[in-house]
Amino acid sequence: MSNSNENKKHIAVFPFPFSSHLLPLLTLTINLAHESPNSHFSFISTQKTNQTLFSKTNIPKNIKHYNVSDGIPKGDELLPGSEVTFYLQTGPENFQNGIDLAVAESKKPITCIIADAFVTPTFDVAKTLNVPWIPVWIPMSCSLSVHFHGDIIRAHCSVNDVNRTLDFLPGLSVLRVEDLPHDILMTGTEKENVLTRALDSLSKILPEAKTVVVSFFEELDLPLFVEDIRTKLKSMLYVPLFNLKPKTTPQNEIDESGCISFLEVQKAKSLQVVYVSFGTTVVEPPEHEIVALAEALEEYGFPFIWSLKENLRNLLPNGFVERTSTRGKVLGWVPQSRILGHGSIGAFVSQGGCNSMLEGISNGVPMIFRPYFADQGINARLAVDVWEVGVIIEGRVFSKNGLLKSLDLILVQQEGKRFRENALKMKKILEEANGPKGRATHDFKKLVELVSSS
Repeated sequence: MSNSNENKKHIAVFPFPFSSHLLPLLTLTINLAHESPNSHFSFISTQKTNQTLFSKTNIPKNIKHYNVSDGIPKGDELLPGSEVTFYLQTGPENFQNGIDLAVAESKKPITCIIADAFVTPTFDVAKTLNVPWIPVWIPMSCSLSVHFHGDIIRAHCSVNDVNRTLDFLPGLSVLRVEDLPHDILMTGTEKENVLTRALDSLSKILPEAKTVVVSFFEELDLPLFVEDIRTKLKSMLYVPLFNLKPKTTPQNEIDESGCISFLEVQKAKSLQVVYVSFGTTVVEPPEHEIVALAEALEEYGFPFIWSLKENLRNLLPNGFVERTSTRGKVLGWVPQSRILGHGSIGAFVSQGGCNSMLEGISNGVPMIFRPYFADQGINARLAVDVWEVGVIIEGRVFSKNGLLKSLDLILVQQEGKRFRENALKMKKILEEANGPKGRATHDFKKLVELVSSS
């Protein structure tokens, strides 16, 4: 795949350094660097994220990282989510500074910019430099259509039309208003948010991109959506940036969390384990939902593993951890891919993040969703009504009775067997989609060619 012109290529990569967006861009950069060993990649982000990523990851030699300002005023007390605002407000000048650093050190001009689509100021930088701009869409692919058709949605729907379906949008009739990211229905002064304005601009700037990389599988996508969105873009490539391949574990690898040995004990007893995790979501569950979840797990009696941030453990009911210690584990960090790949997991309780959802499906595990924000409602709706691999929690809020009902449905009732069968079918589709004959392999090769020839 290498190209004789590669030694002239210098690609600047701009991640969105928040939540679950960061690692996919680094994964893409590493994969491209391996396939284009003579090209130079400059990964431009904040000092904090670069220190975290590049101190732990095995990085190819043709990737260098450079720091830009996070925009946070010194001494300011940060409000939740304000880091995003400060970062995006730094604008094109800040990102151009990162490019200037990279060019000065490498002595090679930038030939292409790859950026998380949320970092919209990079579009202006690419125009100024007259180089191709390749945005990467990390959320669920069909949520792109929601941003393209925002005005139409606002004309047809209000925040109170929770059960109204989007049957007026190509391929999205399965979605409801309650599934949408909250910013889509914002109007007037409510939209005076830097990220909201950035997402609102996507319908204008994405059509000018060299190609739009979507981190998903065409084989799973909604055909009418794909047909519609392709008419709006110059090009769209499916390059999933999820690690869905089962992790092979050396026999001598230490099980630091104790999760695998715990699962082996449950497997020997032929017991199904409930796995609970809210991923890297920036929206933390409220106290009453944490309590309700704990009460349901305690009453139901099935063994469980709960990945719960340390700062939330004090919200658990008094004595919960001690009373459930023989059949449950509550930990701040767990090896999720290994847990979901273990045959004893009977249900996965999740917020519905795209990565977590696909990781569950790729292991054939039925799911219970409690979506909080962003594309999580869309993801959950697709999993429940299109792929039929789980349920959305009753009322979309954790309650003791609601979770008990969902657990019973999946782990005991006949319906749960159907969910597992569908999840296993989806697992097979994902394996083929992620294989050498899948669209992803074809599109990644095309992306390498684009980057190498720009």
